[in-house]
Amino acid sequence: MEFKEELEQTIKPLTDKVKELEGKLEEYKAKDITRKVPAEDVEIKVVKDAGDQPFSSLGEQLMAVKTAEISRGRNMDARLKAPTGLSEGVPADGGFLVQTDFATALLEKTFASSDLLSRVFKMPISANSNAIKIPAVSDASRADGSRFGGIRAYWMNEAGSKTASAPTFKQVALELKKLVGYTTCTDELLEDAPALESWIMQAFAKEFDFKLADAIVNGDGAGKPLGILSSPCLVTVTAETGQGAATIVAENIIKMWASRFGTNYVWLINQNIEPQLYTMALAVGTGGVAVYMPAGGLSGAAYGTLFGKPVIPCEQCATLGTAGDIILADLSQYVMIEKGGMQSASSIHVNFQTDQTAFRFVYRCDGQPMWDTYLTPYKGSTSYQSPFVVLNSTRT
Repeated sequence: MEFKEELEQTIKPLTDKVKELEGKLEEYKAKDITRKVPAEDVEIKVVKDAGDQPFSSLGEQLMAVKTAEISRGRNMDARLKAPTGLSEGVPADGGFLVQTDFATALLEKTFASSDLLSRVFKMPISANSNAIKIPAVSDASRADGSRFGGIRAYWMNEAGSKTASAPTFKQVALELKKLVGYTTCTDELLEDAPALESWIMQAFAKEFDFKLADAIVNGDGAGKPLGILSSPCLVTVTAETGQGAATIVAENIIKMWASRFGTNYVWLINQNIEPQLYTMALAVGTGGVAVYMPAGGLSGAAYGTLFGKPVIPCEQCATLGTAGDIILADLSQYVMIEKGGMQSASSIHVNFQTDQTAFRFVYRCDGQPMWDTYLTPYKGSTSYQSPFVVLNSTRT
């Protein structure tokens, strides 16, 4: 009994000490120990390295591309960026992306300065895609039960039975093609960045405009966009009997106009048909009336007009007497897709002996008419309508 009492007396001070410490710990937890720092003491500085500073001009970037190529990536400007999935240190793997604002300016200049490209329906696709399928209504006829892919409306008596209708859809499939531009620059031009930028912007905008417009008109869809003249929706009107070879007469224009569907049209012509337009007239009694209204004439328009629609010379149109020498086109019915910006690469080896550097630009895009066939009108099933109409080449 005495031993137990002695043990309790020994343990009690320890137990009391533990309870004391536990109490102090609870008091410590309850206190607000958050350190409050005055706002004026806080200063956050964002330090940008060389890779965050944009190039001041396209010329400066192209000179950096050349330097990276010469050094095989050992002396590469931190601002150069390779396309996704390619080695940033090896220019030969695919080059470098043109800085966004320069690529945008180059492409905007290409599209804005083009009478064709500025009128097509342009659609960007995401960075992770190489193709796109655009849903559209399958509409090949204006007959009842065929309009808008099969939607049908009825007049009916009271309590009459209704017949269901369901539209048929299609997909416009587009897969990116690669348009490549290539040029060489002298070392003297490379030393002058502003001059290089001006020359590149002007030359490539015009060349890309030419090749894209050519694809829109003549492309066969093999490694390039599908053009108007190869489109399954193209309507070709017959020429007049006895009109003569390599001619265009007023009756041709009237027939082409009657084959349109919609209102947003332009006339695309080869410039060598203009003499035909200037002398074109409709017979009225023993005289005639002019059909073509040239630019700056009574209409005061910037373009010549036929049926009030602009007549645009286009060197990609076929020569006089060939199908495609004159095209009636609603270019809003032509869709183009594009991916990202423009890619550039450089090589000093191609023209090493002449102190020239080769530059390559790559633009990925595709295009085709949104219609997969021409339209049979509601009345008059022997004629067809389309956003794209040409004149037959058989003219005798």
